[in-house]
Amino acid sequence: MSTSDAEKRLEELRAEAMNPSGDAAVERQHARGKLTARERIDLLLDPGSFVELDMFTRHRATGFGIEENRPWGDGVITGHGTVDGRKVFVFSQDFTVFGGSLGEVFAEKICKVMDMAVRMGCPLIGLNDSGGARIQEGVVSLGGYADIFYRNVQASGVIPQISVILGPCAGGAVYSPAITDFIFMVKETSHMFITGPDVIKTVTGEDVTMEDLGGALSHAMKSGVAQFAAEDEESCLDDVRHLLSFIPQNNLDGAPYEVPTDDPERREPELHTIVPDNPNKPYDMTHVIELVFDDGEFMEIAPLYAQNLVIGFARLNGHSVGVIGNQPKALAGVLDIDASIKGARFIRFCDAFNIPIVSFVDVPGFLPGTSQEYGGIILHGAKLLYAYAEATVPKITVITRKAYGGAYDVMNSKHIGADFNAAWPSAEIAVMGADGAVNIIFRGELKRVADEGGDVEARRAELIEEYKERFANPYLAAERGYVDDVIQPEDTRPWLVKALEIALTKRVDGPKRKHGNIPL
Repeated sequence: MSTSDAEKRLEELRAEAMNPSGDAAVERQHARGKLTARERIDLLLDPGSFVELDMFTRHRATGFGIEENRPWGDGVITGHGTVDGRKVFVFSQDFTVFGGSLGEVFAEKICKVMDMAVRMGCPLIGLNDSGGARIQEGVVSLGGYADIFYRNVQASGVIPQISVILGPCAGGAVYSPAITDFIFMVKETSHMFITGPDVIKTVTGEDVTMEDLGGALSHAMKSGVAQFAAEDEESCLDDVRHLLSFIPQNNLDGAPYEVPTDDPERREPELHTIVPDNPNKPYDMTHVIELVFDDGEFMEIAPLYAQNLVIGFARLNGHSVGVIGNQPKALAGVLDIDASIKGARFIRFCDAFNIPIVSFVDVPGFLPGTSQEYGGIILHGAKLLYAYAEATVPKITVITRKAYGGAYDVMNSKHIGADFNAAWPSAEIAVMGADGAVNIIFRGELKRVADEGGDVEARRAELIEEYKERFANPYLAAERGYVDDVIQPEDTRPWLVKALEIALTKRVDGPKRKHGNIPL
């Protein structure tokens, strides 16, 4: 074959590989409201930056007639590119080829880019749109999934791993995204579940739609499996790009820094009036966060799940930080099972990737009730405690109002390793609220007043005021150094900036061990 013929043959094969299933299959994909695998890569990565690997791989399977159909690429597109100039590795499953089903070669391609991402120290982004294991390849497909799972675990805490669900993801396939750090989904077109509606109907008798069972909102609101539920694929992939701007390339890099345009000494007078005088009245902690951090920017993570705890990324004088705050607008900001798990996982991500943690505390305690106790609030609440205590990144805390009981300890208190802690004058740091404390401490006296025919409610009100004056303030904690300073709310931003600047050089050598045993 002449050189010109060989070159022509290459271009012909490349054209086949670029559209292995033909235009009709692409039209069907678009009719489902979904983009193609290549269109998704183009939206995710910087224009012209994608370098494809293994375009000319094909499956080696035989039987059931599959040997007669050997499309180039085998149903998954892999390679590397850049997002805002930073290198990433990516795979994009192609539903137009065998329904995106995973076979031996398909898995080998994914494993290859996973290994390369770890070696090169780059984030890995998986665009999932697959019907599951390729049945014609049998146990080889199952082995391929396990090879991917193993690599997910080995890469965990080494490089950021992001899963984007853009179609079906069912059965064993769901466990790879579950191990990764963040899961994005799209409303109406993304679905994740272990067993589908038909199987559930047969086994349990339950009638459920795919969307209710495993749709984006179900996982973003109910299960907590997904952190993001986008309206469409374009906005979903834009959210992925935005998230990447806050996180480092790998566990050896520091958190990203952008030259700030917001004054580090900016005082925010609105914070002075944001906490209501009535201690039982709610306010919006996300508004506090937006007032404090650079340019009011806050990328909230899992905003629809466990809304009593707010988590997300922001910048403080240009430095990327993880932010956690109790949300008085939801369940009064109490800690429950879901909030504890949500917070613990986020803290461990930040700690793994050298992202400082800033906590805003307004917590009346852990949620009481039999459902919480039977559900294991002791075990799950301990996860949040464990994550905070384990983290060695800079940890800074601001107590805005309530910090009661064990929840005070858990929410990044000085006692579990916080570096800098401040309280607003409105802070109440105590074992419990004044009403409950008076009912316990002065039970005998109140009974005596009642027995003598006195005004029990008037005496209770006096005792509550005395308790508040003595205990419901930040100064006893400040006396003992449990908080480093009591600051005016409007000074929160400059105080945090100074605390972070000094904490950035923090170094902690933990005990020598294989790993701790977090209460899973």
